[in-house]
Amino acid sequence: MSPDGNITARTKSSPREIRSFINGDYVKSSGGKTFESRCPADDSLAAVVDEATREDVDRAVKAAHAALHGPWGRMDVAERAALLDRVADIITERVDEFADAEISDTGKLIGPTLKGEIPRGATQFRVFAEMARTGFQMAPIASETPMGNATNYPERAPKGVIAAICPWNLPFVLSTWKIAPALACGNTIVVKPSEETPVTATLLGDVMNAAGVPAGVYNVVNGYGPDSAGAFLVAHPGVNAITFTGETRTGAAIAAGAASGIKDVSLELGGKNPGVIFADCDFDKAVASVAAAVFHNCGQVCLCTERLYVERPIFNKFVEALKAKAEAMTPGDPRNPATTLSPLISLGHREKVLSYFEAARKDGATIVTGGGVPEMDEAFAGGAWVKPTIWTGLSEDSRVVKEEVFGPVCHIQPFDNEEEAIACANNSDYGLAATVWSADQNRARRVASQIEAGVVWVNGWMIRELRSPFGGFKKSGIGREGGEFSLDFYTEIRNVCVSDS
Repeated sequence: MSPDGNITARTKSSPREIRSFINGDYVKSSGGKTFESRCPADDSLAAVVDEATREDVDRAVKAAHAALHGPWGRMDVAERAALLDRVADIITERVDEFADAEISDTGKLIGPTLKGEIPRGATQFRVFAEMARTGFQMAPIASETPMGNATNYPERAPKGVIAAICPWNLPFVLSTWKIAPALACGNTIVVKPSEETPVTATLLGDVMNAAGVPAGVYNVVNGYGPDSAGAFLVAHPGVNAITFTGETRTGAAIAAGAASGIKDVSLELGGKNPGVIFADCDFDKAVASVAAAVFHNCGQVCLCTERLYVERPIFNKFVEALKAKAEAMTPGDPRNPATTLSPLISLGHREKVLSYFEAARKDGATIVTGGGVPEMDEAFAGGAWVKPTIWTGLSEDSRVVKEEVFGPVCHIQPFDNEEEAIACANNSDYGLAATVWSADQNRARRVASQIEAGVVWVNGWMIRELRSPFGGFKKSGIGREGGEFSLDFYTEIRNVCVSDS
């Protein structure tokens, strides 16, 4: 920490020091334990992080509760929205600082981080601030009943203290995706970022202070899940609702923990997303978009496509074209604009991904390209790198086809008709996202409407509208976020019935 209590910048010789942010201050852990966060591009030490104790989590929840019933709770919607606009302004002013922090934590590429993810985080505060200004008014309902005439006034009220448990793959985007609507709706929040990527959520506390957000409205506790900050937060009786993005088994554990307190949960979980490519597609556009959908962020996006079903007449041509895209990707310094492949999040996650490479071999996969670790320059030889990998020839029952790998991988299989493609796309425990490619708009829409997924893109990928619903079918989650759907989760609906007699 710097002398004034703010988060310090990170250098190779001086990693950042990260503390919890509670009631407007950066505070040391009451237990004195720390853990390391390492940059996956070179395995250098990015930050030393204080691990929050149960007592620290309790302080954060109590601070959030006090703010809820203090100045924040008394603030009208217009004032609250103006503060969130100011938060967005300050993030925009400090975009380089946030991008540097995000790259140190994740190894992300500088272009998408600086020009895409950090600005998007700022935009989310603006969008939900505006929704708060316009979306809280609900039409009155006149009623005439044997019990009397009345006018009903439905209204939204803050849900209370929100626990937000955030993932490591898109740390700033996915944390602000929860923070912005929660605060816009008048709640207070305690954020538990991933232990792999703690910096930007903690840095956001400094922005909240600079913007004038009252102390206790925004809090951050760092640590792990089981027997650490995550579990303490889920179990805390002062938490009113829990929002989580991450792996399905963790989501199930959170849901079980929330059940005893009858707490609302919003769970955006894993995916094994299909792409269906018909022979009449715009071939070059489809190849370019599918390459992004498979390899973006080294495949570490819940919306990435790991299963591809390609109509047989173009199957071989498509496989060769996607292979060329994969082999043209360049790993290296994430701060160099020429780099096009980022690392996995950690050496531990690389071991998981490499285990799927071995499983594919054992199942008899044809390795079209990749399947191992690239040779890197000395500066990055210690990083969590893997080659973009394409397989063919596996059955639908293979682990690699059924389970989420969360790496830069895909399996490609031919299909012969529309019904077969739909059956293959739906042959999964997951249902988060899908893509359909066809020049025939009627067929594309028809197929999209039969795919069991929360988001289906037609002739595109990762086109996100913040006001549209987002969430998954099956084991990909519970609930929807985005636009009015976020308002529904982050508020309670109260009805005030005024007798006319």
